[in-house]
Amino acid sequence: MNQKKTSPADNRQTSSHHRHEPRNEQDNKGQEGLTHPQAEEVPEPSHEMNGVDHQEATSKQQEHESADSNHAHMDHKDSSMDHSHMDHEMSGMDHSHMNHEMSGMDHGMGGMDHSMHMGNFKQKFWLSLVLAIPIVILSPMMGIELPFQFTFPGSDWVVLLLGTILFFYGGQPFLSGAKMELKQKSPAMMTLIAMGITVSYFYSLYAFIANHFLAVPHVMDFFWELATLIVIMLLGHWIEMNAVSNAGNALQKLAELLPKEVIRKNADGSEEQIPLEEVTNKTQLIVRSGDKVPTDGTILEGETTIDESAVTGESRRVPKTIGSTVIGGSVNGNGTITMEVTGTGEDSYLAKVMEMVRKAQADKSRLEALSDKVAKWLFYIALVAGVLAFAVWLFVADLPTALDRMVTVFVIACPHALGLAIPLVVARSTSIAAKNGLLLKNRNALENAHHVDYLILDKTGTLTEGTFTVTGIEATGSLSASEVLAYLAGLEKTANHPIAEGILAQAEKENITAKKATDVQTRTGIGLEGVIDGQKWLIVNQKGLEQLTIQYQGNSLKNYQEQGNTISYLVHDGKVEGIVALGDKVKPEASQFIQKVKDLGITPVMATGDNQAAAQAVADYLGIEASHAAMLPDDKERLVSDYVKEGKRVVMVGDGINDAPSLARATIGIAIGAGTDVAIDSADVVLTNSEPQDILHFLTLAKKTRRKMIQNLWWGAGYNIFAIPLAAGVLAPIGIILNPAVGAVLMSMSTIIVAINAMTLSIEKSGD
Repeated sequence: MNQKKTSPADNRQTSSHHRHEPRNEQDNKGQEGLTHPQAEEVPEPSHEMNGVDHQEATSKQQEHESADSNHAHMDHKDSSMDHSHMDHEMSGMDHSHMNHEMSGMDHGMGGMDHSMHMGNFKQKFWLSLVLAIPIVILSPMMGIELPFQFTFPGSDWVVLLLGTILFFYGGQPFLSGAKMELKQKSPAMMTLIAMGITVSYFYSLYAFIANHFLAVPHVMDFFWELATLIVIMLLGHWIEMNAVSNAGNALQKLAELLPKEVIRKNADGSEEQIPLEEVTNKTQLIVRSGDKVPTDGTILEGETTIDESAVTGESRRVPKTIGSTVIGGSVNGNGTITMEVTGTGEDSYLAKVMEMVRKAQADKSRLEALSDKVAKWLFYIALVAGVLAFAVWLFVADLPTALDRMVTVFVIACPHALGLAIPLVVARSTSIAAKNGLLLKNRNALENAHHVDYLILDKTGTLTEGTFTVTGIEATGSLSASEVLAYLAGLEKTANHPIAEGILAQAEKENITAKKATDVQTRTGIGLEGVIDGQKWLIVNQKGLEQLTIQYQGNSLKNYQEQGNTISYLVHDGKVEGIVALGDKVKPEASQFIQKVKDLGITPVMATGDNQAAAQAVADYLGIEASHAAMLPDDKERLVSDYVKEGKRVVMVGDGINDAPSLARATIGIAIGAGTDVAIDSADVVLTNSEPQDILHFLTLAKKTRRKMIQNLWWGAGYNIFAIPLAAGVLAPIGIILNPAVGAVLMSMSTIIVAINAMTLSIEKSGD
């Protein structure tokens, strides 16, 4: 016996009905449908086999058995989005409130307005650097004149002018960010920076006035500190934003699944092209082969197969007939249909997915970065220390001395090193990740991945190949396996459905020439028959064998069935000459990957939209104990949310639109690079090589990255912890007061150490 065999496959075809249909360039509306062997439950499609437009669909051919089911349980009544008109440009959604603070990308910028994108930081940095260079040359560093510095008559006026422009221009994002943080009652990095630059500027302004117009001793200014802090902070944020990818707009990508215009069928039978926003419930629309389905609806006329991969994330086209439901955003595969609109605006499937993604991203954006936590404590420490220093020195000395001590504390607290501590590590780790098949879109993922409790994985396209292919061919009679494939390909050559495509693709892969079949006809409910070399051959399902009273109990049959394969039988002269198993193959490395996940103390969980039998087959094969099947987007999102509410750290891995809400909701969302744009835009990390093993590389890199972040935060904050008390004068009774110049030297040393430490980050993998 010749045998070709692989790992478990998607069992969906064991319960779904497939038609064998002639490949014909002309419509064959009146022709009776051909029924494939395996599934009697699903309505039979028509023969308008013009083929699906794969450029319109995603690169994956995915399936979704529950696509015809009722999506009404995705009830999001609290939706704040206006979906009454879902046109191509955001489907009429009100996005006025959706700025980047909802993107889930916390760049360590606290409450900063994220509309300040990378280009703005780059521009502000370079212009601020131009303004800062003269200030650094003309203004002393905390009272110290450096070797390269000089002055000339009127240079202090130049410094004042440039410092003022720099404060209001370069410091604007930090002042705005601090305003937002204080409004949210959560001071962090922006507030600490704003305090430093504000005190530096206004005290320097006072010093300028006092030195030029008041009869007081010379007062030291802090224009040098003002300039360097603004430039370094802008550089840090630019580095970090440049290191990570833009979050993209998952909601925009969701809306773009819908066409701009549709074909309406009027009451008199005429056709009219109208904008999508004019569509209302009960409108009848015509959807031709290869067109996107514009809204949710019910088929009134025609039969077809629908590619729902871009929407549901599953692997094969779904047969549809009169009465079947269709989802907006899917692609009509092979027949012209007339549909009645049942869901527009907030009632539609895509709108509800959009709302789930939006809410998940908004919730996730509230996560506080590690550097912000440190900055928050430093802000409180500096504020309290400065006020106490002012009060004490006012009591033991005079007002100028007290004011000088307080200002020195606030300026010493300026987070030069702290501002670079995280961005430099992120830039380094992002570079390493990119060379190892990982695209980091949210640097908080690196901080949050040091301890993971659950790894939730989609099945199709993540653990499996995501395509419906031949997983095994066996010759059971006088033919060889190659001859069996040739006969199967000959009979299937005129058909256009997933099983036929899988067989023909396998024949092409093995360079097998299909037999010439004539008079190919269907045998309703069991398969098809045709004439090859003057003899009758059949392809039937299990039901067909029973009707033909043919007994077959092959040794490997049970194994194929347990693995969730669809089985078809090649029959000739009352005997089974061969069998073919088709399904969605498990990726070769998936089993080893799951074991390594367990070794790390992480619990793997499979959540799929596939049926229970197929899901369980893959779970059993891979050793995944927790498996959830037939899950729609809100089911997956609820599963992730429940774990997160329990305080668990959850990594969600997926590739379809149905995974987008859960990717956004998870502690860390990881998208497969070959997945949909919506999934990628909803995720924090993208596996550019679509290899599950890269998840392990990410977890390893994340642990090392977080270790470096903590080290750098200690170096950055350690300077402040040491310098602030000394600047406040806690050791003044024994004659020790921190000279501002010494503080400046310590600040510079900590910044250099932070930079060197970040550059030493590496992982034990090629390309780092």
